[in-house]
Amino acid sequence: MDALIYMDPVIIAYTALGLCVLALVIMLIIMVRQTRLLNRYRYLLQGNASMNLEELLLAQAHDIEAIKLALDNAERRILALTEDAKAHVQRIGVIRFNAFPDTGSDLSFAIAMLDAHDNGFVISSLYGRNESRTYAKPIRAGTSTYSLSQEEKEALAQAMGRQAPPT
Repeated sequence: MDALIYMDPVIIAYTALGLCVLALVIMLIIMVRQTRLLNRYRYLLQGNASMNLEELLLAQAHDIEAIKLALDNAERRILALTEDAKAHVQRIGVIRFNAFPDTGSDLSFAIAMLDAHDNGFVISSLYGRNESRTYAKPIRAGTSTYSLSQEEKEALAQAMGRQAPPT
């Protein structure tokens, strides 16, 4: 029983010193973590020292809603522009040819201009020594109600990305 009550003062001092060192290590770990957390908090606030974390989160939620609204508006506008673009000239076919044997070079031409629905027109220009003629013919769904010359058919096929019909 005397052995339990009586302890060597050196053992008590080393034990107390060990507990102090352990407490110091734990305190250092806590300080490092607290510094990291404080740095993250300051980064989160970034110059908004007057705001607290709740105000910051509410402001962020408001900003996110505004961004979502702007994105929805942009997507609607893109869809409208995409539909609108289908009515604009998107494909062009150009064929140059020599319309008359007495002229030199390929000075005559046929141009087909089509939108996404294969609607548009064909313009032909026939160049001769004494005169030049220009014709325009409407195209609806890839065909014309007017008869097309072979060169006009080739220009139309080129604009539609197809092989020209045989002569």
